[in-house]
Amino acid sequence: MNRWKKRTLSLFALVLATGATVLIFSLQPEIVPIAPPQASQFSAEQVARGKMLAALGDCSVCHTRAGGQRDAGGMMFETQFGTIYSSNITPDVETGIGNWSYPAFKRAMRYGINREGHYLYPAFPYTSFTIARDDDLQDLYAWLMTQPAVKNRPPRTELHFPFNIRQGMFAWNWLFLKPGPVPANPQQSEEWNRGAYLGEGLGHCSACHSPRNLAGAEKGGHHHLSGGNAEGWNVPALNARSPAPIPWNHQQLVQYMRQGYAPSHGVAAGPMAPVIAEGLSQLPDKDLQAIATWLASFQPSWPDHSSEVSRQAEQQMMLADSPGARQFAGSCMACHAQNTGPKLYGVRPSLMLNSNLYNDSPDNLIRVILDGIPHPATPALGSMPGFRYQLDDRQIAVLLNYLRTDLAQRASWPDLPHRVQLIRQQTEATP
Repeated sequence: MNRWKKRTLSLFALVLATGATVLIFSLQPEIVPIAPPQASQFSAEQVARGKMLAALGDCSVCHTRAGGQRDAGGMMFETQFGTIYSSNITPDVETGIGNWSYPAFKRAMRYGINREGHYLYPAFPYTSFTIARDDDLQDLYAWLMTQPAVKNRPPRTELHFPFNIRQGMFAWNWLFLKPGPVPANPQQSEEWNRGAYLGEGLGHCSACHSPRNLAGAEKGGHHHLSGGNAEGWNVPALNARSPAPIPWNHQQLVQYMRQGYAPSHGVAAGPMAPVIAEGLSQLPDKDLQAIATWLASFQPSWPDHSSEVSRQAEQQMMLADSPGARQFAGSCMACHAQNTGPKLYGVRPSLMLNSNLYNDSPDNLIRVILDGIPHPATPALGSMPGFRYQLDDRQIAVLLNYLRTDLAQRASWPDLPHRVQLIRQQTEATP
């Protein structure tokens, strides 16, 4: 046997040995199923705390499909790796987690491995949930196990090869999962640390508000909370990279999380609206205050000139005479002029202060103009009608260009009519 063949065989043997070793270490045992726990084994206080933690974690937002029963799974997530469907987290024995013991639940939350020993995909943000303390996980488990059981088997997740090989998540976890609680920051206040624990953990803010690498893992360091993408929407940065013309302050953050609206920033829309409605708005005030303290620490500090900016913007609206200004007057001014016109139901947000006007992409605004905000975060905000069937692509592009250049004083977005057409097509069948 010549030297080349010997080297080839040695390399082949090494690859096989490495693969076998990885396979052995990646195998996870099944945790023995249990009879569904009786509600009486959990205290009322424990269940109540678990309810708040479920709201913080937006459990129902992701585990309830449109028109489906609460927490019964089946919500579809389109990713670059394929289609993922959320699981049934009701205490149904056959299709949910009814036969999961607490250790099985904790393993899923901390390590992304289900009761049967199968790896979960990080669309379920266990990389954030892993820092939750044991007492909080026990309370969350108590809440879930005392909810109505719903028999529903969601569609099977279908990812492209090789991502459909769940054992491969062993390597992903080894690279990107840092399990276990995170120590408090001694240089910050108790409230700040509480907010960081809630926001970084079960609140999983960074899961949507941070960019991801080619492997689908969150980017850390200076990329942390610097913006991302979710369900086709551009998710704004929560740090100093935020495109907002006015920095967020503590009071505005609390108001936004409670009501889905802050006058100096705008109204929650897209995926954020249900996060407010089903999650953050349900939390105790002390938790919202803590999260706001944590988030506000990432904001730059300069005076809030929002009132002056809004006044100047309204003067521009009244004086402008262009195709875009006329389109705005006909379609938007009745609701979005701050000091003129009838006082209609709901809030009257200033478009001049809307962060999306200052974003590098027009996609969020296009989506809102096409389909409006039919389901606001809280009813008092009022709904916004969509203009999908009233305005064509050119008219929407003219309107957006006016908002971007005349109000925000930014360079126009390139090729707007084509972008409007593309998003119109992509969202045609979206409910």
